[in-house]
Amino acid sequence: MKRLIPFLFLFSAPVYADIISSITSSVKLEVAAPGTTADRIGNSYSVSGTGVTTTDGTTAGSVGGLGAVTNGINAYTPITASQLTDGESFSYTVSHTTGDTVATSLTVGEVSPFGDLTSTSGGVATNLAGTVDNHVITVTAGSAGTTATGQYVTTLTVD
Repeated sequence: MKRLIPFLFLFSAPVYADIISSITSSVKLEVAAPGTTADRIGNSYSVSGTGVTTTDGTTAGSVGGLGAVTNGINAYTPITASQLTDGESFSYTVSHTTGDTVATSLTVGEVSPFGDLTSTSGGVATNLAGTVDNHVITVTAGSAGTTATGQYVTTLTVD
């Protein structure tokens, strides 16, 4: 049997393999766009109290409040509070926040004058450059708000 082992290799099937190779190079250049985020501050009103009488100047017992809306702002009815009984304890708290006006006519690039704005300027492409020459990558940084990325990828697959 030992004498037949070398002959078995002569009769074995040939081996086949798929080999896939790829090499890619790339450069990506980006310039940031300008942008603004805005959070509108809304209208709010609260009132609380004990031991007081209230009036809005016309109606006794009125607690004031918010009325009709014009351009995002509610009409506000203030109240006057007086101690109900002289010498007795009382407490009274009122809080009012006037919301941001919603602009009715804006042109492109304008933002409503809201209470919380964050703006970023756009990038400047001055000197931003990138080249690929025979898989040699060269990138040159630009000015503020730019990104230059070079990539070289080699893939080898054997099945």
